[in-house]
Parts: sequence; C-alpha cells; structure tokens
Amino acid sequence: MIKGFKDFIMRGNVIDLAVAVVIGSAFTTVVNSIVSSIIDPIVALFYQESATGEIGPTFFGIYGQEVTFPLGDLISAIISFFAVAFVVYFVFVVPMNRWKERQARKAGVVEEAEKMPTEQDLLMQIRDLLEKQRT
Repeated sequence: MIKGFKDFIMRGNVIDLAVAVVIGSAFTTVVNSIVSSIIDPIVALFYQESATGEIGPTFFGIYGQEVTFPLGDLISAIISFFAVAFVVYFVFVVPMNRWKERQARKAGVVEEAEKMPTEQDLLMQIRDLLEKQRT
C-alpha cells in the first residue's frame, strides 16, 4: 500500500499540480497588486469613479439611475489571467515537457509517428472505391 502511494506521488502529475497551484496562487497575488497599482490608475485617467467605487463608463438607465460598467475590474481580471497563464506555462509546463522528453529518450522510448497517406494514395483509394461501386 505504501509502495502504491509512493508510485502515485512520484509519477509527476501530483507534484506538478501541487507546485502549479502554490506558485500560481502566489503569483496571482503579485499580479493583482501590480494591476491594482498600475492598470487601475491608468483606467481611472479616462473614466471617473462612480459612487460605488467602480471605474468605467457611466450611463443613465431608463429610470434615471446611474449605471457603471466596471471596465477596471474586467481589465484587471484579463491581465491577471494572462500573466498567470504565461508564467505557469513557461515556468512549469515547458520545462516539464522537456524533462519528460529527455527521460523518454534516455529510456529508449521512441514514438513512431503514424505515416499519413499522401494525396496520391488517397486519390487512388477513391478511384478504387468508385470502380467497385460501378461493378
């Protein structure tokens, strides 16, 4: 039972996932603070803050109420997502894929790519099928 658990942990997927979650959450905090201290003020240069504290274009609704579309929050979320995804991909996914490729080469595992038929082969197959249908 202990050996099975050790094999499960050492497989790599669990460790990769744990590291990605921890680093991703820590990096998310950094990105959020950068966005709130740099991006939000830039958006605030173009839009006035509403009474609720949201930054974005303000319109008046049908009944005269003020409606603000919080573009600052949307831009912050988009930038945070792409920054975290970029770091996780280039810091974790790319090196891990290279490591796995090296390990596979060391083990002598060579993936044989399926040979795709050429255009000429496909045309010959179609011709043969059409001839069979005629007879």
